Amino acid sequence: MPEATTASPLRGGPDRGRVKRAVTSRNDVPALPARTERGYQVAVLSGLLDITRAPALREPLLRLLRPAASRLILDLSLVSHIDASGLAILVGTERRARLLGGSLRLAAVRPAVSIAVHAAGLDRLLEIFPTVQSAVRSPARS
Repeated sequence: MPEATTASPLRGGPDRGRVKRAVTSRNDVPALPARTERGYQVAVLSGLLDITRAPALREPLLRLLRPAASRLILDLSLVSHIDASGLAILVGTERRARLLGGSLRLAAVRPAVSIAVHAAGLDRLLEIFPTVQSAVRSPARS
């Protein structure tokens, strides 16, 4: 029987600590795939950017940013929903990019995500573009 399906009590149990470490370990965070276009790193996010996914997404996004590669475009065309946790990830990523002398641009933002970004007032902080290509080609903000 696979280890994941073994019976153990929901509270406590011998496997609880091992499972918790596996879920929260920073070493187990997968890298976020990204490509480079005209000096920008472009990462495609998908699904929900909510409280269930935000903690696992924070580290890979921040890992993309380095002093030599601090200009990041997030393609949000496949993101269907964002909540406050997801918005916080965007703000933190933008802050890190700016501290490294770069920027964060959002591209291909779907209507539901756009509404949340605008409602939070983040459209004044974050650069938003209709497509990845327009984000890549647009001159930097002054």
